[in-house]
Amino acid sequence: MSNTTDLPSTSQPPSDRTRVRRVAENARYDRATLHAIIDAAYLCHVAFVDGKGTHCIPTACWREGEHLYIHGSNGGRLIRLLQDGTQACVTITHLDGLVLARSAFNHSMNYRSAMVYGQFEAVAEKQASLAALMDHIAPGRQSEIRAGSSKELAATTVMRIALGEAACKVRTGPPVDDTEDMEHPAWAGVLPLVQHRAAPVVDPLCAIEPPPYVRAWAHAPC
Repeated sequence: MSNTTDLPSTSQPPSDRTRVRRVAENARYDRATLHAIIDAAYLCHVAFVDGKGTHCIPTACWREGEHLYIHGSNGGRLIRLLQDGTQACVTITHLDGLVLARSAFNHSMNYRSAMVYGQFEAVAEKQASLAALMDHIAPGRQSEIRAGSSKELAATTVMRIALGEAACKVRTGPPVDDTEDMEHPAWAGVLPLVQHRAAPVVDPLCAIEPPPYVRAWAHAPC
């Protein structure tokens, strides 16, 4: 599939394993692009290897400064291995459209993706980081909810990975067909895909009036 984009590549890869080799013109190594892709996500996938093979686990994520954060139960396999210093690769992808070309092999997708390599480290100030997660989910939420108990906090580990070794790929725009295919009688263009926020659904057992961030949910940009 063709992945040509109309955006120029920026800066240089921070390491050899982050260098984008396939359709390198789609590569982005700048911090602004990386931050924007992470900040638009609620979910990432963490890939790692153990004695039983290769695994890729989806988990909630958020960014604070130059680190991507995740959390989990102390007894979980992912957390245990990451605490032991296992090398990991974290990925995030936003799919923005299906690109329909005149030729089957020139079909593509418009997307924004990021990959982060390295080792996670445990976070000592767990409470502050978990509060940041709550406000990433819904700004203002942390000030309203019951704070975690000491038992709940003790059973949870917060991990972070530095964003120093990361790469992004971005594609936008129409299909790129070969000259000889331009007269082929097939529709060509983009089928956009947009994340949509629907109206909040109240818990039937909740009698609390929705706060401003809930009332604004369906109208806020994704």
